[in-house]
Amino acid sequence: MVEEHASRLKPRGRELLGLLDAAGRVLAEEIHADRDFPPFPRATRDGYAVRATDVEATPVTLDVVGEVKAGAVTSPGSHVAKGQAVAIMTGAAVPEGADSVVMLEHTLRTGDQVRIERPVAASENIVAAGAEGKKGEQLLSTGTRLDYAGIALAAAVGRSRLVVHARPRVAVLSTGDEVIDIDLPPGPSQIRNSNSYSLAAQIQACGGEPVLLPIAPDERARLRELVEEGLECDLLLIAGGVSMGKYDLVEQVLADLKAEFFFTGAQIQPGRPIVFGRVPERGQEKERYFFGLPGNPISTMVTFELFAKPIVEALAGMAARPVIFTHAKLKSAIQRKTGLKRFLPGLLSGEFEQSQVELLPWQGSGDMAAVARANCFVVVPSDRERIEAGEWMPVLLR
Repeated sequence: MVEEHASRLKPRGRELLGLLDAAGRVLAEEIHADRDFPPFPRATRDGYAVRATDVEATPVTLDVVGEVKAGAVTSPGSHVAKGQAVAIMTGAAVPEGADSVVMLEHTLRTGDQVRIERPVAASENIVAAGAEGKKGEQLLSTGTRLDYAGIALAAAVGRSRLVVHARPRVAVLSTGDEVIDIDLPPGPSQIRNSNSYSLAAQIQACGGEPVLLPIAPDERARLRELVEEGLECDLLLIAGGVSMGKYDLVEQVLADLKAEFFFTGAQIQPGRPIVFGRVPERGQEKERYFFGLPGNPISTMVTFELFAKPIVEALAGMAARPVIFTHAKLKSAIQRKTGLKRFLPGLLSGEFEQSQVELLPWQGSGDMAAVARANCFVVVPSDRERIEAGEWMPVLLR
């Protein structure tokens, strides 16, 4: 349901930024190749440019008639004729007449001759001109988030400035009389406001601009004032006050504002009391989305990743996409009650195809220290009471 709504959202505006300033932002224009990529047949190995038909039967000795390095124009006499070879470096333009490159480790050079000890097929160790992109071809599309690869590609086509979508403003409202500002000493029954800062970091990580509101007390009138202030942003995230307690007033206030609730709960742990909806904006056709996130810190983190993140990304201009999971083998058996899909802090380790994941000891959805030590959440299905070591498990990366 969240992904369906995300697919209909539009970003709030566009900006022209320098290339490095655009890193992490979402493209609001298409990027096209300004020439063929590569602009010439390019060697992918150090070695010798040859005619494949000359090295079908090896070993064979060829005459070395030239040398070409990356960035240099081919030297005089570097055209490859029958029985000839040209020394070539990785990234260099393959000289005319040659159709393959023999890797250096499969050759033996003696003066002006080279002994080829292994045959090569036509086009081997060569990238053809235009194979990576033809002049005018679209290389990056609108809605692409610019990571280091996207920045490199934009630089390669000579783009020093890019048009990107403006960051959405995401309001964060923590609630509860027990919550105090982080620079104040807490009393015996008080906690510092970690939720606003974890959410702000998550918002920034997926392309938004966090707007931290004052802490809302368990008092209906003040809570309404702060909710209305938060709804002036592109999205409102409310941490706490969405469960069934006497002083959990968030849903009551939102109902007063004529909110439409898409769902009020999910069959997950942590994060079961999650709320998602929207409020009509007075005097305008636009509407503002909101999430009511559970107040326990880990519940807040998990529900943001599962539910709020797709909306923030859509408002930032990203093409809609589902939440991405990976898989790893379970290191030790786990046992949990059935009924809820669980997202438990885990540690992903191992190299290459030997990846393993294990649960970390934790004390429930308030245990921030355990999640800080984790690098993922292990997704435990709702219908499995026991899962044995060695089984493949879905993993949500942090």
